[in-house]
Amino acid sequence: MPSHAPDHPDPLERERAHLAASRAALRAMRADVEALDLKDVTANWVNAEALQHQVDQRIKALADLAHTPLFFGRLDYLHAPGAEAAEGAEGEQPAAGGGSTDTFYVGRRHVHDADGDPMVIDWRAPVSQAFYQASKKAPMDVGLRRRFGYTGGELTAYEDEHLTDPAEEEGTGKLLQAEIERPRVGPMRDIVATIQPEQDEIVRAGIGGTVCVQGAPGTGKTAVGLHRVAYLLYAHRERLARSGTLVIGPNRSFLHYIEQVLPALGELQVGQATVDDLVAHVEVRGTDSAEAAGIKGDARMAEVLRRAVRSHVTLPTEPCVVVRGSRRWRVPAYELEEMVRELLDRDIRYGAAREALPQRIAHAVLVRMEQAGEAPDDRVQNAVARTPAVKAAVKAIWPPVDPAKLVLRLLSDADFLAEQAAGILDADEQKTILWAKPPRGVKSAAWSPADAVLIDEATDLIERTPSLGHVVLDEAQDLSPMQYRAVGRRCTTGSATILGDIAQGTTPWATASWEEALAHLGKPGATVEELTQGFRVPREVIAYASRLLPAVAPGLSEATSIREAAGDFSVRAVDPAALDSAVIAACREALGHEGSIGLIAADARIPVLAGALDAAGLAYLAPGEETSAEARLTLVPATLAKGLEYDYVVLDEPAAVVDGEPDERTGLRRLYVALTRAVSGLTVVHAAPLPEQLV
Repeated sequence: MPSHAPDHPDPLERERAHLAASRAALRAMRADVEALDLKDVTANWVNAEALQHQVDQRIKALADLAHTPLFFGRLDYLHAPGAEAAEGAEGEQPAAGGGSTDTFYVGRRHVHDADGDPMVIDWRAPVSQAFYQASKKAPMDVGLRRRFGYTGGELTAYEDEHLTDPAEEEGTGKLLQAEIERPRVGPMRDIVATIQPEQDEIVRAGIGGTVCVQGAPGTGKTAVGLHRVAYLLYAHRERLARSGTLVIGPNRSFLHYIEQVLPALGELQVGQATVDDLVAHVEVRGTDSAEAAGIKGDARMAEVLRRAVRSHVTLPTEPCVVVRGSRRWRVPAYELEEMVRELLDRDIRYGAAREALPQRIAHAVLVRMEQAGEAPDDRVQNAVARTPAVKAAVKAIWPPVDPAKLVLRLLSDADFLAEQAAGILDADEQKTILWAKPPRGVKSAAWSPADAVLIDEATDLIERTPSLGHVVLDEAQDLSPMQYRAVGRRCTTGSATILGDIAQGTTPWATASWEEALAHLGKPGATVEELTQGFRVPREVIAYASRLLPAVAPGLSEATSIREAAGDFSVRAVDPAALDSAVIAACREALGHEGSIGLIAADARIPVLAGALDAAGLAYLAPGEETSAEARLTLVPATLAKGLEYDYVVLDEPAAVVDGEPDERTGLRRLYVALTRAVSGLTVVHAAPLPEQLV
């Protein structure tokens, strides 16, 4: 890479000069896009609007974020990489000017100068892979790997690894360790500067297959999933631009927490949604008992719905007579029945079969016309398919079905449910999911989240759900089989990245194994990778939380932590009357440290603690809200803690967290989640006895 920095005896000053020059080049790149004259470029206003939108997105992607390092590493190769390894993303300049240079600055995006020579290489480019994968044992032709340290966007330090020097020991450098342990304030940030080799392999996995990541707390599985999206968009931008990408999270708080990661990497076109968003066909106003939700979420409901949809088909008993001019053309009932049975045997979607039937009938009429000496063409067949007689026959045989009305009938008509669920659900299960008081109609029904998933299944049985190019599903262990099917429908022709932790499954239907989950998702051949090396949770904290693993997920490996700092950790037993005041005191102590603070408690305790915080004059936020100098404390219901992280966590009354769940195992899993949200320190405050596993 050509040098853009003035010669200076101080290496740090030379790197600072290169940073300044790179920032200037990025501003120039953005100015070039802003200066584009789109007048008279397109044929109509629709194309002009679309082109302007693309230009606007490009301008946003080229923003220079003052507090985000433009590059975080440097690679000095022993030999210039080949053109293939050095090439940039689609539409960008080659990374090394034809492979004639051996020094590369690795950053969040590609930056080139006015001559098109690269100044910063995108972290996703093949030539950058060595920054994450090279080691003493396998240097990948890298002589020097340099990491940079920043403070507020200013380059303040660097650290070198001479990978081919046998005298230099290999280990985690101080800058890398400092970056991993840096206090977390605000939403989740990217990890491009600290991606580890095992994470990088998952990030760069090909688009052709689905990858499932079983990751213990703090192993970076969410970050890996998001960076995988960014990598795939870089490597397959044109393909994914057509088909689309989507990140699916457990709740809105979680999505708000992660929403800045991809924009920081220059990716602005990735959608975000919850599973509830995907299936929002009706307004959800009701709730189910855990037992009812479990049955509605069972994969057996898919067959019940399939039967219910197909039950609307009635085999014909009368012929279809089509009148054209002075002639009458008769298709007998037995021939109509053959058409219907053939469509049923093909098991195509209900709506597609309903559209095919009138054409089948019309074709039978055309055959008779030809036998009578006429010469009809396709226009005649289409006209016959639209005749009143054919329309009436199709309506009687294959009537339209409304998915919401179908599910409404299934859940409110005991006889209809019994007929469709015969041999699938027993009488008690049928009774459990039936509404006690049938609603008057779709709009008046108090639909539950599980009902909405059933409607989505019915909708797909009638009309195919559009498929995306790639879907990332986070906290996947909590989905029901029917929810997995709903997600799987969104990537039938694409790939997926599945992220989760079996030990953190806290729903009554939480998956027991990834093999089972992937089968419901429609991706049974997916690769399952396990991440056990923790980067975020301190050693003492993860060791304490891991005491619960034999009870909640005995088959999983215990996570380890690479962090040098053991972390602040304490367990405080207090008198029941002093519990609230002790929790407030622990929060005040935590606020004495830098970073974000999460006060996690059982949902039932949240109103009490909110009142105590108000009385103490401590400002607090809701989960997902961005912390600031004025408010760094977040009050977190235990049911919303999953996926979130805070520098310091105060955990209120573990026994209440366990008791807030329908069974002990789910309660202990919820507690495992709460215990592993801390990045720097954890204080457990309790008045009731701790679960025996933690004593």
